[in-house]
Amino acid sequence: MVNLSLYTVRAMVILDGDGNRLVAKYYSRGPHMQSYKTVKEQKKFESELFSKTRKSSGEVILYDGHTVLFKYVNDAHFYLVGDPEENELLLSAVLNGVVEAISLLLKHSVDKRNLLDNLDMVVLALDEAVDDGIALETDPNVIASNVSKRGVDTTDVLLSSLNEQVLFDVYKQAKEHFNFSML
Repeated sequence: MVNLSLYTVRAMVILDGDGNRLVAKYYSRGPHMQSYKTVKEQKKFESELFSKTRKSSGEVILYDGHTVLFKYVNDAHFYLVGDPEENELLLSAVLNGVVEAISLLLKHSVDKRNLLDNLDMVVLALDEAVDDGIALETDPNVIASNVSKRGVDTTDVLLSSLNEQVLFDVYKQAKEHFNFSML
């Protein structure tokens, strides 16, 4: 019988070029409970997955009872883990959408340093694409747009307007001081 569940993604993981975790999101809802419950089990899985795929030229493997799709961008390794009977095309669309959205958000400079510097946007992009194991969005432009909408913080707007106000006040005081000294 075909699994007709909306829960298609078991995990999304981003590792650096040495196999160290940058971001990992494991999902435990749906018909199958989470396979890797502890951080130790998760890191072991990630380490073994990295060693299995680091020299691979493919994009899809069956590993440890899961369908794993992976993509490399510079020194970042993106992994999407699904059930073994899951549709690889759907998983591929989700993975490609996330990678392209992150690339758009980081201005096509995807590497370990930029991923860590912009971790908030990276995690938001993952959350926009997959919510609790359910694939929500595959279009990278929509994902990036939704993340950048959230990225506009009111404190940033207030600080920029405050900076403009401070500069204007300094200019006004300097002008008054200059005019006063001319008298």
